Amino acid sequence: MSDSDLARRAEKLDGSDELAAKRDEFELDDTVYLDGNSLGALPAAVPGRIEDVVRRQWGRLRIRSWDESGWWTAPERIGDRIAPLVGAAPGQIVVGDSTSVNVFKALVAAVRMAGPGRDEIVVDASTFPTDGYIAESAARLTGCTLRPVPPAEVPGALGARTAAVLLNHVDYRTGRLHDLPSLTAAVHAAGALAVWDLCHSAGALPVGLDEHGVDLAVGCTYKYLNGGPGAPAYLYVRRELQDRFDSPLPGWNSHADPFGMSPSYTPAPGALRGRVGTPDILSLLALEAALEVWEGVPVEAVRAKSLALTDFFLECVTAYVPPGAVECVTPLAHAERGSQVALRCADAGDVMKRLIDRGVVGDFRHPDVLRFGFTPLYVGFADVERAARVLGEVLSEGLGEGPGGAAG
Repeated sequence: MSDSDLARRAEKLDGSDELAAKRDEFELDDTVYLDGNSLGALPAAVPGRIEDVVRRQWGRLRIRSWDESGWWTAPERIGDRIAPLVGAAPGQIVVGDSTSVNVFKALVAAVRMAGPGRDEIVVDASTFPTDGYIAESAARLTGCTLRPVPPAEVPGALGARTAAVLLNHVDYRTGRLHDLPSLTAAVHAAGALAVWDLCHSAGALPVGLDEHGVDLAVGCTYKYLNGGPGAPAYLYVRRELQDRFDSPLPGWNSHADPFGMSPSYTPAPGALRGRVGTPDILSLLALEAALEVWEGVPVEAVRAKSLALTDFFLECVTAYVPPGAVECVTPLAHAERGSQVALRCADAGDVMKRLIDRGVVGDFRHPDVLRFGFTPLYVGFADVERAARVLGEVLSEGLGEGPGGAAG
């Protein structure tokens, strides 16, 4: 298929895209931004909201804003806004702290709930490094053995000693989507608790936390949820487990009577047990404003567009990129694909720099992976066609350089 044919198809696909109008709700430029799986674009409503928070709520109301502006209830209120995006009923998500801190809280609490005789933590062997670091520390602190296992092999690795299993819903490097329903069922069949990291799935595809009986889950909000750099993460505690959730970080914000200043700790009811210290109000309320772009958007529509975008990108890469110059490491099967495409190629770091210089922003993962994230709320099919075309141009130029070129 010719360049013009693909460009015309992209134009037609954009014309029939039911989510196309959402693009106007973001601050964007002429760059093709395919790095929303690291940092989402800025929703247009955020700057004005933050100005109000700073100038009026903080500047004029000051401490009154904890009550009058709803600061105190922000962690659970914003959690309820995230809940539909991950398939959770209200009252089960609290927002605050980082993903790393929430992984620690969830994993230690899971081991405590698992009970005596269960002294092994299973962790996704391909996990994002911080999850592995936290899991290793949690294992030492709880007297558990840590066992790294590839997700596909988890069912066969479980046993009577397994306390908790920490898994990533989508592999951050390859974009592989793991089977949350069947893996959660396998964990439960072994009598253990399932802890899921949703950083690369929330806001990109349906999760179904309640439907599939997930015990605990964590996730960041600065990727597909567009909450901003360093935006607070969230913690999901299944309702049936909330009265047993024993946080390893029992801060004053999760006390049943936080202003009673008691020397002894009594946990608050419900998901509030996941709170720790004073909430980061500026970041929390920026996130709350960012989440407004999701009003009226079914996650199923986002997933359908995500798959269409990644399918089209792979088609364009096949058409534009010299044969053999890249290898796709992202699964082709829809049931196994998140919302990114990872391509392995020689000199990937240099290739990505050249792409960015030409207005196509993705990212590079050591040693040889080009990673492109597709955020359906603001990425269009014309963006996809242009990105693949520019990639083809960059790699063709490298091939033309002889022994010193990108492909040698």
